[in-house]
Amino acid sequence: MSASLLLVAAVSLAIAAVCRHFRLSAPLVLVAVGLGIGWIPGLPSATLDPEFVLFVILPPLLYSAAQDSSYQDIRASGRAIGLLAVGLPLFTTLLVGLVAWGAVPHLPLAAALVLGAVVAPPDAVSAQAIGRRVGLPRRLMTLLGGESLLNDATALTALRVAVAAAIGATTTVWDGVATFLLAAVGGVVVGLAIGYLTGWVRNWLTDPTLETAIGIMVPFGTYFVAEELHTSGVIAVVTAGLLLGQRSLRVGYATRLQDESVRKSIDALLESFVFLLIGLQLPDLVRGLAGESWAHIAVDSVLVLATVIVARLLWVYPATYLPRLLSRSIREAEPPPTPASVFIVGWAGMRGVVSLAAAATIPLTTQSGEAFPARAEVLFLTFVVVVGTLGLQGTTLPWLIRRLGVADDDTAADRLTYAAAQDRASREAELRLDEIEAAMAPDDVRRHQIGMLRKWVTTQRNTAWEELGRGPDTIGESPTAAANRIRIELLQVQRKVFVEERRAARIDDEVFRKAMRRLDFAEGLTDRGDS
Repeated sequence: MSASLLLVAAVSLAIAAVCRHFRLSAPLVLVAVGLGIGWIPGLPSATLDPEFVLFVILPPLLYSAAQDSSYQDIRASGRAIGLLAVGLPLFTTLLVGLVAWGAVPHLPLAAALVLGAVVAPPDAVSAQAIGRRVGLPRRLMTLLGGESLLNDATALTALRVAVAAAIGATTTVWDGVATFLLAAVGGVVVGLAIGYLTGWVRNWLTDPTLETAIGIMVPFGTYFVAEELHTSGVIAVVTAGLLLGQRSLRVGYATRLQDESVRKSIDALLESFVFLLIGLQLPDLVRGLAGESWAHIAVDSVLVLATVIVARLLWVYPATYLPRLLSRSIREAEPPPTPASVFIVGWAGMRGVVSLAAAATIPLTTQSGEAFPARAEVLFLTFVVVVGTLGLQGTTLPWLIRRLGVADDDTAADRLTYAAAQDRASREAELRLDEIEAAMAPDDVRRHQIGMLRKWVTTQRNTAWEELGRGPDTIGESPTAAANRIRIELLQVQRKVFVEERRAARIDDEVFRKAMRRLDFAEGLTDRGDS
């Protein structure tokens, strides 16, 4: 099993690297490649372990997404995110369950609702990855991101209640409500407790390496503790991530830089691994359907997939416009969303590995010892929904965004607000330099350094304002860009000298690494347009 997972990870990273080089959609390519590899005879199988997905893959991805999220933006869009993250999964569970109950033979209503809960939550990775690549506006990215951070908790709680009903355990609607409230409130409490404790420990330490190591363990430990306390591990991880993300300024700059680099690397590995693993599940699922009518399964698959897609579209329009119709304060406080942007939110409902992992947790038997009704069909239909939404919605979403004109309109405003803030920051820095210089003697040799620092502050301000103008293709290379380019060339020249010094054995490896580290920091401090 471990060898198979290692092979999947290595292959997925290689494919992701190729996709990035050629600017292809890595999630879609990885799923397609996984579908093809799964049928190659003789290869070891990579069976999906739900515990592995829920305890190892999901927490760091949610934690990273939460740290990159804006608490202010999520709070400002709280009503819309709540309707998407709580109301929509429950609506999808009910609608898909009713359709599956009528379509799939020998599937009782409770078991059909299990299928509905399994396919209810959109993937936390797919829409974000595609949205970033095609440039969705920040408002829509906030909605999709906030939804994906919280909808797993709603769907997994609904799944617990539906499974309990399907296997014959005693459960009521009020039991479900109590379970959800315990999961939500308890998850928030656990996340806040671990977040504050982690923040205190990291502030107390002065070792960036150890601080980052602690940060790596936070999502796993938070999820485990929350689940052991029968609360929502998803909400706990998201809460801890949001809290620590907002408090990141309290740690040192080296820790922040290192944290981001490590998180992005882990994200790249897990996201690639997840999508390839999805495609590899098909052979095992097909073998589980031996003896079934493929014609009937095909019809059921189309019905369930169509219901999942339509359910989201049926929900987003009333959820968007009804509150505005009923509340004057909402109309006055929020600009009216365009029908095109609402449609994009409705279409960005790709499912992912969490649905497959949730389906794999369905028990084999009921409490009476009988086989769980149509379990193999439920697992296969879940796979169809995951691959179908990724293939249909994932491939058409970029085209629809461009066709409907739902493009990123935040870049110009971001540059303007950044330039204005940088201008104020530069002026404050210049005032501080004036104070420092005034305290120096006229013949103080450090006055030369004050002059150099003034030039550096001026360069920061000029760079911010230059980015507001036309690009280099129109007006040519700006003075600041030329200075940065030349500075990087000088750093490369110095690197070459240090390499030659090491080869000639005039410096040892420790001195060489120290020199490279200083040159790397110097290059990192250079204000470049691509940074």
